[in-house]
Amino acid sequence: MALRRKRSSEGAATPAKQSRVAQIRAAYRMTRKVDPMVGWVTLAVGLLTVAVFVAIGLLVDHPIYLGLMGVMLGILGATIVFGRRAEKAAFSQVEGQPGAAAAALNMLRKGWTETPAVAVTRNQDIVHRAVGRAGVVLVGEGSPTRVGNLLATEKRKVARFVPEVPVYDIQAGNEDGQVPLRKLNRHLMKLPRNLKNHQVSEVNRRLKALGTMSLPIPKGPMPKNVRMPKGPR
Repeated sequence: MALRRKRSSEGAATPAKQSRVAQIRAAYRMTRKVDPMVGWVTLAVGLLTVAVFVAIGLLVDHPIYLGLMGVMLGILGATIVFGRRAEKAAFSQVEGQPGAAAAALNMLRKGWTETPAVAVTRNQDIVHRAVGRAGVVLVGEGSPTRVGNLLATEKRKVARFVPEVPVYDIQAGNEDGQVPLRKLNRHLMKLPRNLKNHQVSEVNRRLKALGTMSLPIPKGPMPKNVRMPKGPR
């Protein structure tokens, strides 16, 4: 019976491990299309880190100890470099497409609820909504002037449903006063935590009535199931 349980647990762990490997491969293939040097750069960072620590170890007569430390730090450094290049490649593929900001928001950490395209105009000015500990964040993309008006309208609408909750409005883009797509999630994560978890749930419940415009969001460059390694923020 114990042997059967052991085999069962091993069988359950194997698919999960294979899934993680498949995710890393998918992220690598996606990144390589935009950044052909990603593999060589990642490898170089790892090997260079190991070499430096081994050299220091030889100088201080502790090559094994520092060599092992170098291997661990080399893997960490390579992971961070790969994660950043993969993230940059992913954003470069969706940038400029309608719904690109929603694809970026889809990569937010746990604790946020994203609703894409809560407001859309025929000129493809779009507002997306994210709810988290900071409160309600409205993210607009499109012409700065037009999307500014659209954000103001949506902000008034949200305020009617949750008048006591902070509402932030952000424009995603590369023009003055806008937040670049690749920095959007970091910008949201730096906002103050104004709500408790149960309050976030209540805000989400109230805002469900506002719905969405069901705009197709770019999915190709940022696979939903792929978790790219994250470096320190």
